[in-house]
Amino acid sequence: MKYFTIEELCHSDTAVARKIDNSPTRVVVENLEALVLNVLDPLREAYGKPIRVNSGYRSPRLNLVIGGAKNSQHMVGEAVDITTGSKEDNKWLFDYIFRHLPYDQLIDESSYSWVHVSFKNNDTNRQQVLRL
Repeated sequence: MKYFTIEELCHSDTAVARKIDNSPTRVVVENLEALVLNVLDPLREAYGKPIRVNSGYRSPRLNLVIGGAKNSQHMVGEAVDITTGSKEDNKWLFDYIFRHLPYDQLIDESSYSWVHVSFKNNDTNRQQVLRL
């Protein structure tokens, strides 16, 4: 893990504010490490500038509080929402992932306000692309 840390992938302002334990299990850490190794670090290397993680791991309680999907891959450490701070550059991230990297789900959220990407460590990646 060259550019990202488990701590940043598990940090949540909402969890801190509401005193929700958002500590990952060993399996979640393994999934996050696979996501970084296969998607995030290669993406950061190609992009050449920092990429911010808006949302990474979410404990089931945190996911419920923020209104996440009941089967969200965030809860098992397989998904992150990322941004560069620019819709134009977020589109670049999306397109790069689509063309060059493995992924399970790739979602353009709100016209590239951020990009959701997931990666399954121990299963087949569906390469599903959505625009929400």
